[in-house]
Amino acid sequence: MIGFLRGVLRAKEPPRLVIEVQGVGYEVEAPMTTFYDLPALDENLLLYTHLAVREDAHTLYGFSKASDRRLFRSLIKVNGVGARLALTILSGMDAGLFAACVQAGDSAALVKLPGVGKKTAERLIVEMRDRLADWDTGPAAGGGAPSPAAAPGASPVEEAVTALVALGYKPAEASRMVRAVDSQGLATEEIIRSALQAMAK
Repeated sequence: MIGFLRGVLRAKEPPRLVIEVQGVGYEVEAPMTTFYDLPALDENLLLYTHLAVREDAHTLYGFSKASDRRLFRSLIKVNGVGARLALTILSGMDAGLFAACVQAGDSAALVKLPGVGKKTAERLIVEMRDRLADWDTGPAAGGGAPSPAAAPGASPVEEAVTALVALGYKPAEASRMVRAVDSQGLATEEIIRSALQAMAK
């Protein structure tokens, strides 16, 4: 098991990033809550990781906070919730907000996330309530200012749409979410954050 990576951030294209550790580049999938906390490219960082092993793939997931990894690991134990959906949930709302929704039985907020239907939301509330009983649901600490790496030829708006699609939103829905944001001068991660916050309201 790989518990964490400490290295240099070489690439970030939501939801994937590349961390160089002693000459080896690790591809890591991360929720948007982690992307908001990333430093600039070529700077050092530490990510708490979870390695998911399947017959057809070994996927490394990374989190800026140990608490996010803890929630991710709890989510994937819920019947019907895989790593991809857990990543989407953590991208759509921070751990504190998710815990607050579960504790309050707020299924309406959960079904706004892609891939979370009414039955899944109810299952999350039932199975996660005891696990999150002692979770701090206070305001999340503010992350560092995002500094995205634009892919050649792609604008921040286009990158934001692509990232939302990768997180499980349908292309038309992702485009609509991004168009609803005043994206002038915003970086990719900022556009995604604004779009997701608007969806959560």
